[in-house]
Amino acid sequence: MVKTLLAPPLVVIVTGANGGVGYGICQRLLLQLCQLNPPDGFPQGFSSNIKADEQAPAGYKGITLIMACRNMKRAEVARTKLLQWLDNHLATLKRSSADDEDYVRTFRAHCDIQIHELDLASVSSTLKFAATIKKKVPYVSHLVCNAGVASFSGIDWLACFKQLAVSPMTAITAPEFYLQHEGEISPDNIGWVWQSNVFGHFVLFRELETLLAKSPFESSRVLWCSSLEASPKFYDSRDWQLKITEHSYESTKYQIDLIATNLDQLAVQSVPTNGKRIRHFITEPGVCSTTISQALVGPFLDILKVLLFYLGRLFGSPHHSILPLKAAIAAVHLILVPLCFLPGFLDHDPSKPVRYGAQTGRWGDEYVGLTVVKEWDDHKEEGKDLIKHCDELYKSWKQAEAAPKQFEKASERM
Repeated sequence: MVKTLLAPPLVVIVTGANGGVGYGICQRLLLQLCQLNPPDGFPQGFSSNIKADEQAPAGYKGITLIMACRNMKRAEVARTKLLQWLDNHLATLKRSSADDEDYVRTFRAHCDIQIHELDLASVSSTLKFAATIKKKVPYVSHLVCNAGVASFSGIDWLACFKQLAVSPMTAITAPEFYLQHEGEISPDNIGWVWQSNVFGHFVLFRELETLLAKSPFESSRVLWCSSLEASPKFYDSRDWQLKITEHSYESTKYQIDLIATNLDQLAVQSVPTNGKRIRHFITEPGVCSTTISQALVGPFLDILKVLLFYLGRLFGSPHHSILPLKAAIAAVHLILVPLCFLPGFLDHDPSKPVRYGAQTGRWGDEYVGLTVVKEWDDHKEEGKDLIKHCDELYKSWKQAEAAPKQFEKASERM
């Protein structure tokens, strides 16, 4: 028997978990949890001035990891791959004591990896997914809103060469030369990129709020995955469904920053009357190489892009995580670390709410760093309005689901 006092099982939902950073989060979380005192649960450098005796649990009684994916065939492949990887890792894992051996055996026996269908660009699919989860688990401890789309159509090569010449590090960190489709509408008559990246996750959070409030931990946590490219530069709050903008991806990521920060501040300021406080945190994976750009530029230029990423890291960029397993460190840290080691603001300045990002040293040693929500004071009220828009649209859809004949009018009113 394991003598160490173990925490209750985690119940973690990761959207977009069949590939890229989402798969990396699942993989890294399991890698951490199959050992006592997981390192990603330790305080990071930015919390060195926080005086607290609290420690993360030495271990957990297990985990229910829910991989929420749009394509079930790919989800099944990813689940099989993840389980095979976990078992291979456990077979080679060195245990320093009998307690470690017992813990690994106990954890693996109570490691439940599930796949469920979720299309965030469909409100009906999102509601159906949430209804299924409510029947499957007694609580949700962590919701990781990772899935997202980028509607790239090509590259403005003139702008690309210009940015490379003027600011090469920015060009390989937060490029501004990707062309994107405009005006794409989902089958729900909602801005497609906005629904996929923002509203779908907002609906999911609202639907799972009761399960999040039942978490056995100090608080439940919702992780909103943003990007280094999140910027108010291209965002027009009047076009909040992003049907007109030429930069829907950057705009959705900035909306995520505004929504998550406002929701967390509301959570901190309010007294929970029914269940635990639900905290909201922004995580970003740094610059990670995924298949999205390969489909856009082809395999040769994609290899060249990755080489430039490594070159940027070698020349001192902390933001080039490159590999999904390294890019996942910020999200996994936010899942495991005690709440007291997560500052809400940079330097205690209310005008600088923080985002937790995956960063690396010159040789690829990963750690968690802080960046700030850009121009927060100028846009925080827009964030509050955006939450109101989302809530109104969410309620209209809930009513429409109950009365299908009223759907068209309810949608048009938005």
